[in-house]
Amino acid sequence: MSKLKIAIQKSGRLNEDSLNLLKACGIAIDNGKDQLKVAVANFPMEILYLRNSDIPQYLEDGTVDIAIVGENLLIEQQKQVEIVEKLGFSKCRVSLAVPKDVEDESINYLNNKKIATSYPVTLKAFLDQNNIQAEIHTISGSVEIAPNIGLADGICDIVSSGNTLFRNGLKETQVILQSEAVLVKSKKLNAEQEEILDKLLFRIKAVQKAKNSKYILLNVPNDKIEAVTKILPVLKSPTILPLAQEGWSSLHSVIAEGEFWDVIDSLKTAGAEDILIVPIDKMVS
Repeated sequence: MSKLKIAIQKSGRLNEDSLNLLKACGIAIDNGKDQLKVAVANFPMEILYLRNSDIPQYLEDGTVDIAIVGENLLIEQQKQVEIVEKLGFSKCRVSLAVPKDVEDESINYLNNKKIATSYPVTLKAFLDQNNIQAEIHTISGSVEIAPNIGLADGICDIVSSGNTLFRNGLKETQVILQSEAVLVKSKKLNAEQEEILDKLLFRIKAVQKAKNSKYILLNVPNDKIEAVTKILPVLKSPTILPLAQEGWSSLHSVIAEGEFWDVIDSLKTAGAEDILIVPIDKMVS
């Protein structure tokens, strides 16, 4: 029977988030100490822990079948692989930054300047698009220190919170691209492996949908049910159950996390009471 070989980052935040996602999908992972290859007992899959920068090449070669990596890495390496699902975690951006005392925050400040980066391909494409001539210094690690030691006038690097830039006396001036973790597949999967991937995707989407939704229960007078149901987002239609108290019913439905407070305020105004919100573990449709 075929198996899917999935590559994830050997260490770092992407490693933890990737493992949490797989576990939420019901995949039992029994990690031995310092193991770089782990079999999964309850799903046709093997997990390979690899250095992040090596994963796209392994995918293109077909050495691994699927992987969880940062979208920014795929853009930089430009490998022939396919993104199958955006995963919504490990969000960051690739940005330009300059010393805090630089007044000009426009892209033009870097014209004919030196820029240090670990993302030369991404940076060059952005500079070319904006007709900026700059000298690119490709370095790995500790890019933020480059302006302080006189190596560069600015940097291009990954930014999450911006705290690292602040500690090194830099400020973010231009966002080149937004990135998040993505599930990627090799173009060399066979038909059986594609079927396994479809099963994994089904689980991932159920987990993601649940994570972004809340289950809502509320009590409402019967004469206000119609008004409340017009406000209430639903999968198909709300569940309506009569209460022991005459003239009242209980409505059950699902709310998207991003709409939560606006919907709650509207429901209360329409006459809903005793609103209870419950997290959802999995959501299958």
